[in-house]
Amino acid sequence: MTNSQADSLRASVKAYDVRGVVGETLTEEMVEALGAGFIDEVKGAGQRVVIGHDMRDSSPTFARAFARGAQARGANVVNLGLCSTDETYFASGSWHVPGAMFTASHNPAKYNGIKFSRAGAQGISLDTGLAAIRDRAIEFLDNGITSVEAPGEYAEHDVLAEYATYLRSLVDLSSIRPIRVVVDAGNGMGGLTVPAVLGTAAGLAALPIEIIPMYFELDGTFPNHEANPLEPANLVDLQKAVAAHGADLGLAFDGDADRCFVVDERGEAVTPSAVAAIVAAREISRAQDADPSSEIFVIHNLITSNIVPETIRALGATPVRTKVGHSLIKDQMAATGAVFGGEHSAHYYFKNFWGADNGMLAAMHVLAEFGSQPEPLSTLTAKYSPYALSGEINSTVADVTAATARVRSAFENRGTVDGLDGLTITGSVADGEAFWWFSVRPSNTEPLLRLNVEAADESTMARIRDEVLSLIRS
Repeated sequence: MTNSQADSLRASVKAYDVRGVVGETLTEEMVEALGAGFIDEVKGAGQRVVIGHDMRDSSPTFARAFARGAQARGANVVNLGLCSTDETYFASGSWHVPGAMFTASHNPAKYNGIKFSRAGAQGISLDTGLAAIRDRAIEFLDNGITSVEAPGEYAEHDVLAEYATYLRSLVDLSSIRPIRVVVDAGNGMGGLTVPAVLGTAAGLAALPIEIIPMYFELDGTFPNHEANPLEPANLVDLQKAVAAHGADLGLAFDGDADRCFVVDERGEAVTPSAVAAIVAAREISRAQDADPSSEIFVIHNLITSNIVPETIRALGATPVRTKVGHSLIKDQMAATGAVFGGEHSAHYYFKNFWGADNGMLAAMHVLAEFGSQPEPLSTLTAKYSPYALSGEINSTVADVTAATARVRSAFENRGTVDGLDGLTITGSVADGEAFWWFSVRPSNTEPLLRLNVEAADESTMARIRDEVLSLIRS
């Protein structure tokens, strides 16, 4: 192995997954070594392991390379083939086996990557095994992958129908009022899962939902727009289509379909915090119906809107505030027994989905809530969007520590200081004044500071936002 291979592998292993440029920082040889390292880390010899892949051109080849490495170390590989990330979580959870998904999510076509799970769809981060997988893979690249005495077997299995059936068992959409929904799959895996779950492609009964498809053709070159609905530019086509078709709402999925964004009947984006509050209310109600005396926990990360913990408390449940981060949220779901978790990035986690995130399941909850009442979506979501949010604003800075210190120095006497995951300051306001808070967090991988601001009104939000940005960028 060359030093460049080791350096490339180290660079491609991120905090929560593997992500690299195909043929450069992520090659077939590296992927095979990662497969072997993964099996050793999860003690998968002699056990069943699932792998799945998205529609990127490199994904099937990478999946087979990973399978070779895994089989060499004794794992019995079950290849799910083309699937969404949450389909791999379904297989990992329902079969209680480790899993790996080949996807670069919303990244452009030249990228690919791997999301790992332990048995039961438990997340793996740098701190909980990903660093060890990386180090084992580097050893295998250096010394070669040695096969165990009994190499594993290989099989293929399509779980789409089982997945769709399970989701239908969690959210009943059969009795909602008829609704019309535009769905933008962004040429990603939603083009496979939406017809199965919300339509009849998997052999399930028809629902009172008319789906108007956009970009359902699976195409890892993303010919229409990037499969990243978090960027407003990538929602424009959906917003226009909702208006053109007179639809009740729109849904947009990212590349591997584990995140879902919602647009109302006016073409206005519904914030992920509002979606989180709606789903939290439904999951709290379900848990209370099952056990009225139980203590119920719901997770939200520190940059979701205040409406999320306010909604949770108002319904008699306990909000748990966490750092930002996919695998970290999964860990907290397991540690607290939370029924639901929501992030600002439109990742939604469910206890009845093994604590894993599932954009389709969140979308189904929104459809169920909307379809069980007569008002338009904008009216339903208005009560969950009472505050002004800046959205996440990234600033490239020469010295992240110094910039953060400038902000703290200017604001620490004006509010409560919180050091969880960067710097959060909540303003000390007298009666009758507008509330505000902001969060400044450093990027894990780039010289960036990420700013989020929320306030009681737009003018207060803009004033705080501009003041903090001037300090960050000075």
